[in-house]
Amino acid sequence: MRFAVFLVLLAPALGQTPAPADLFREAVEAQRRGDDATAISKYQQLIKIAPDVVEVRANLGAVLAHEGRLDEAIEQYHAALIRNPQNTGIQLNLALAFYKKSDWANAIGRLEPLHTKDPENLRLATLLGDCYARAGRPADALAVLLPVESAHPDDLSVKFILGPALVSAGRGREGLERLEKVGEAGNSAEAYLVAGQFALNMSEFERAGRDADAALKLNPNLPGEYTLKGQVLQYLSDYPGAVEALQKAIAQNEQDFDAQLTLGAVLNTQRDLDGARPHLEKALQLRPGSALARYELAKIQRTQGQLDAALQNLEQVEKEEPDWLQPHVELAALYYRLKRPEDGQRERALVDRLTAEQQGKQTPGAPGPGATSPPPAPRPESPGPQ
Repeated sequence: MRFAVFLVLLAPALGQTPAPADLFREAVEAQRRGDDATAISKYQQLIKIAPDVVEVRANLGAVLAHEGRLDEAIEQYHAALIRNPQNTGIQLNLALAFYKKSDWANAIGRLEPLHTKDPENLRLATLLGDCYARAGRPADALAVLLPVESAHPDDLSVKFILGPALVSAGRGREGLERLEKVGEAGNSAEAYLVAGQFALNMSEFERAGRDADAALKLNPNLPGEYTLKGQVLQYLSDYPGAVEALQKAIAQNEQDFDAQLTLGAVLNTQRDLDGARPHLEKALQLRPGSALARYELAKIQRTQGQLDAALQNLEQVEKEEPDWLQPHVELAALYYRLKRPEDGQRERALVDRLTAEQQGKQTPGAPGPGATSPPPAPRPESPGPQ
């Protein structure tokens, strides 16, 4: 039926070569078999012949999105909606394209009216709640997701999205319970990994370790698991175990910033400066703005007598993180060592002020000077092809 309508719309162009009907058929067949390049080429030819046919633009948008060409896909979806603004399928695909771009504001703008029209739609509610959470609107996320969970208490995908939203809303224990339930009920290594990363951020190190072990048991090849395990062991002062886990993480992915940084920090703590240095340099290469990686490298440079390089790195860290106490301590000592007493006295005064401000604010289990901060736990992707 849809193809017959398409032929009617193309009737004025049917005398052209190649025939638009044949192009459309070939484009759809190429799209179905995964030959995106051919499908894109044929849909683009069709648009030149019949620019107002909505299905051509919608299909082209879907193929472009599948290829990761999201801006071009969004352009086609917009063009299709100009011609058929009530098409909810295209509206949803446009929202999903914004979602894949991490453009939460535009994704929310497209999903809200769809959810209002169809509040019982599980997929729409889950996507909208996830977008709210990612956009830093946890209260809105919970307003959407908690009723959905009540209506679908056994749906693990809802709990998978709800868990991080609860953590963001300050209800961390409830969030971890949801994620761990998904991990147990669905044999999901990813759910355990996300739960463990949140538990680490909450300084629940034993729990984070259990979640890391559960994830590794289910799927030892999931990226991030050995990094999490190594970070947990670092906080628990099991440095040999941390080194072993982090080395496995780097063997899986040399570009893992957190693994490189944490391994460098652990080896630095163990006074293996030559072993630590290449990992910290790699971490800075991967993320030049990391104050923690720069600080750890500066400590090695100072110890190895590279005082000018250490000074430059510490001064940059101080500029980026003026309220971080330890760099001021290191700088004060380094200035005195470099015969710059006035600068040393200035840093000592800053150390005294920051120490006074932080008295009584340290929480039990908080990381010490050599510990790395755990990364924000990744949120799970919402299911659904475009």
